[in-house]
Amino acid sequence: MSLPALPTPLTGPDFGSYAAEEVTWLLKDLSHLQLEAPTAERERAIQSGAASYAESLPVEYSPSSEYQELYQVAVERAGERIATAVGVVTELALAARNNQPVLVSLARAGTPIGILMRRWAKEIHGLDLPHFTMSIVRGVGLDPTALRYLAANFDPDRILFVDGWTGKGAISRELTAALDDFAASSGTRFPDDLAVLADPGHCVSMFGTREDYLIPSACLNSTVSGLVSRTVYNVEHIGPHEFHGAKFYAELAPNDVSNDFLNAIGAHFQRIHSEVLRLTAEHQAAAPQPSWIGWQAVERISSEYGINNVNLVKPGVGETTRVLLRRVPWKVLVNPEAMTDVAHVLLLAQQRGTPVEEVPGLPYSCVGLIHPQFDKSAVGADGKAVPNA
Repeated sequence: MSLPALPTPLTGPDFGSYAAEEVTWLLKDLSHLQLEAPTAERERAIQSGAASYAESLPVEYSPSSEYQELYQVAVERAGERIATAVGVVTELALAARNNQPVLVSLARAGTPIGILMRRWAKEIHGLDLPHFTMSIVRGVGLDPTALRYLAANFDPDRILFVDGWTGKGAISRELTAALDDFAASSGTRFPDDLAVLADPGHCVSMFGTREDYLIPSACLNSTVSGLVSRTVYNVEHIGPHEFHGAKFYAELAPNDVSNDFLNAIGAHFQRIHSEVLRLTAEHQAAAPQPSWIGWQAVERISSEYGINNVNLVKPGVGETTRVLLRRVPWKVLVNPEAMTDVAHVLLLAQQRGTPVEEVPGLPYSCVGLIHPQFDKSAVGADGKAVPNA
């Protein structure tokens, strides 16, 4: 039996605040639906097993003026480091795909990074790379309709999946499993190497840096990610042959800094070109492999703090930021040597009344612990609850 026709992807300005040539969204527009739920209510539903985290959306965080100022400082302070990491991971991507990668960002953290990689390839090499964004949901995997779209339009060997950063490596593992499933069901095999800007968890081989510092696109949710929500997989609204969904928050346009962020990072490209080439050569000579030290650290923290559930432990600056913005935080662990890189985390923790504990020797700059208050369970491999062992 033949499959139904593929849905039509979305582009700006009808969906999102990025220009149409910068990214094509392999998503269904759910902007007309009320999918947001209060954080505590949403956490209770997730941890009780009543709902998958991907069935609803958190209420979009409205940053205080103090927090917005921290974001601006972070862009200025980390801009050159981020631009250098963008250059390195793009050079590695071009080498890995014979200068013809089709960039496929994992929504939504991957989207700004994919656009920056596309801009580097264009400005430095004159290459015009296709760039798409698609959904990946823990327990559901990669959107199979989006994978069908890519298979119908490109040589699968050209596809390169892109994300913003790694935490403990759950998405890297989910990606591999989802691509194995798709190959088994369709006969089409996509490569499963994942390109990320930052790999503090040591989960991938293609990365711009392994330092754990603030990537400003982790700070502001949709207003630094094209005004698009986190992706949604809810069978009430997504048919079996439709793309996963997301919302376009057009009403937040006055606060949108998505393109300002891209321009601020891109302004460093020409000046750092030679340094990027040096670092890329070093990376290729070293041929770094995943060691999964992040996963090991998370298991240790989970045990030491009596949580006994790795899904409540969110390592790294990006993931800790998400805990404070979108979940119910319990504690934040901070490496005392990384205080300057976690100023926004400390502010958010103060605003939310979350205790901060200094932990010397922590392999990440910080780690966020989700509150186990509901029933000591959390989102697991099925996207729902995982009871304690």
